[in-house]
Amino acid sequence: MPARSPSRRIPHLMGTSPAKSAKGAQLAVFGAPHGTPYKGIDHRVHAAAPDAFRKALKEDGEWLDHWDFDFNGRLLPDKGFKAVDLGNLPTKANDGRGNRKKIEAMTKSIVEAGAVPMMFGGDDSVPIPFLAGFAGGPPITIVQIDAHIDWRDDRYGERMSFSSTMRRASEMSHVWRIVQAGQRGLGSARQGEVETAIGWGARLISGKTIHREGIASVLQHIEVDSLCVICLDLDVLDCTAMPAVAYPSPGGLTYVQLTELISGIAAKARIGGFAMVEFVPKKDTNGIAAFTAGRIAMHVLAHVGRQNR
Repeated sequence: MPARSPSRRIPHLMGTSPAKSAKGAQLAVFGAPHGTPYKGIDHRVHAAAPDAFRKALKEDGEWLDHWDFDFNGRLLPDKGFKAVDLGNLPTKANDGRGNRKKIEAMTKSIVEAGAVPMMFGGDDSVPIPFLAGFAGGPPITIVQIDAHIDWRDDRYGERMSFSSTMRRASEMSHVWRIVQAGQRGLGSARQGEVETAIGWGARLISGKTIHREGIASVLQHIEVDSLCVICLDLDVLDCTAMPAVAYPSPGGLTYVQLTELISGIAAKARIGGFAMVEFVPKKDTNGIAAFTAGRIAMHVLAHVGRQNR
């Protein structure tokens, strides 16, 4: 059977043309295939991820009239909610500066239209301009759900790539708080970066802490009625649930822990934006990892739909 467009499979997701506007929508999806590259590191392995997520979303789109036991009801409200897919930005593999300008401008236009931006990356450098796009609005709390803390000031002389995401975010005047959940093992942080993050005031809740104390260990740092932008790096999930990432490792969060965490954030605060990154389609040999990622995006979509009722 030939694939059909999201507008036919998901009634609330209206079209995929980049020319479409977020005006009148409560949520707007866009893809950012490329971010800011490191010399010698091929980040093009993530470029097909946005369309892999869309394909996975179509699978759930056939069943929106069914009872969803994750939500004890329909996934989306019957009326009063519309999401629009603005397509993929025309990013280029070696144009970090141009990519950042495109991502920030798109995010800003969605926020100014009154919608919640949902960005599909791309590597973990694309959240830097995504977060910059919230400047000029209310202060935001960043909830980074990631196996790594990304506080390097630079790597290989590059300050805007995926090891420095939260370091650059900490320099943005509209970022009020940073809560980082799920880090484990090695990666993107030496002792100095950990001390810098803690010194700034970032709340670091390791994967081990979440396994031991539950998601309440994270939610205690979320202020009631705050505006939260969730940055999800899919490598936070255990490699058995999410093998299709650049750096899979054992000991990660389960799918249930992650979706319960997103649900807890939505119950306590307001989701103002969502970015999902670091997926490697070529490693997803049977499509299950993409379906898992798509289902996570549907959870966010459902919570945004409920907060806009």
